[in-house]
Amino acid sequence: MHRPLLLIQIGEPPEAVQETQGQQSDWFVRALSLKKDDVIIVRPDLGEVLPDTNVISATIVTGSWQMVTEPDISVEYTAKWLRKAHQKNHPILGVCYGHHLLSYALGGKVGYNPAGTEQGLHLLKLISVTDDILLKDIPVHFSAWLSHQQTVLSLPDGAKALAFSVMDKCQVIRYSFTSYSLQFHPEFTWDIMTECIINSGNIPLAEDGMFQPVWPIVILKRFYFLYCSSINSSCIH
Repeated sequence: MHRPLLLIQIGEPPEAVQETQGQQSDWFVRALSLKKDDVIIVRPDLGEVLPDTNVISATIVTGSWQMVTEPDISVEYTAKWLRKAHQKNHPILGVCYGHHLLSYALGGKVGYNPAGTEQGLHLLKLISVTDDILLKDIPVHFSAWLSHQQTVLSLPDGAKALAFSVMDKCQVIRYSFTSYSLQFHPEFTWDIMTECIINSGNIPLAEDGMFQPVWPIVILKRFYFLYCSSINSSCIH
């Protein structure tokens, strides 16, 4: 039986970003070239119910304009679901807000980054992870799109930071052999990043400096093919 990827989205982009770029979940659908039957999108903030992990192959928690530290019933509901899914070794990837939410769900501390906001293209560095299944053969230094105010201030027990930037020590976190989270946005394109920058009131990216980082999308696709395509082809269980 085909088991789709679950995309969990909490909140929506500002109207100006939606008009040109769509929803956060749309960005992952486009980045992974997913078809209708390949994905289920669930919005806990709208009261939608998260499915049993037995009917899905893996889960990605998208970014959001909300903050994990803001009281919200959907945050606690989703965090509880993520804890149970993690305990079952269900594959999970949190991205930006999802990075914060997964870490919070598993016992980490999340809050505003004391170093300030990271937005735009930033250089990241891996931390001795040549043997990691998700990051194998990724260059030690690589660039990625970032747009966040909050960060993971302390890791959950047993978790390990695998990459950092000048302003953030937790750019990639591994919680188990199936659960990861990314502070950066592998699903972002130059256009999405530009719209987010403009919406925040900052100076947009110069067109003559247009650059699309390569390695973040490699990491995203690797997660999908390791834990979705492989499960659906019965290569791993």
